[in-house]
Amino acid sequence: MSEQVVLAALAEAREGLEKLLHNRPMLQAVAEAGHLIAESQRRGGAVYSCGNGGSLCDAMHFAEEMTGRYRKNRKPYRASAISDVSHMACVANDFGYEHVFSRWLEAYATDRDVVLAISTSGTSGNILAAARAAKMKGAKVIGMTGKAGSPLAELSDIAIVTPAGRYADRVQELHIKVIHILIELVERELDPQNYED
Repeated sequence: MSEQVVLAALAEAREGLEKLLHNRPMLQAVAEAGHLIAESQRRGGAVYSCGNGGSLCDAMHFAEEMTGRYRKNRKPYRASAISDVSHMACVANDFGYEHVFSRWLEAYATDRDVVLAISTSGTSGNILAAARAAKMKGAKVIGMTGKAGSPLAELSDIAIVTPAGRYADRVQELHIKVIHILIELVERELDPQNYED
């Protein structure tokens, strides 16, 4: 019985990946998003990432591999996950949890920046507020979600939609793959020497 559960889980994950592999518009969206981030970095911009729960963990993972390293050493890129506990507690207490990301972007975002907004449902209120705040500051929004036609997809300059199953975990599995690809795309533009061998 346990082995069947494992096989079923892996089969469902594989099915989601196969769908993404054959979705040309989404592959193009990922490529465009990587280029957008690289161009922002060239202009001295930063990329801010945000999400809730597992998506916040993905946002943090993205930022730490941008500022630290991915596969090989290179200069750090300007990136930050909106995850400061004191900021989030303060804003949630004073304004409501819906504003924990947008308030940060109101303070920091510029028209040179990119916001990577992650919501598996595409309907999280605080992520939608973040996307609106980013656009008001002139920043570009890359929305990562699992629902086509969601409010987040509609708000985004580039929408990366990875429908991969009935539950958020399968969507998140594809999100982390896309995040790694985004970092590689940025590196290939800004530090091509890391891919010469």
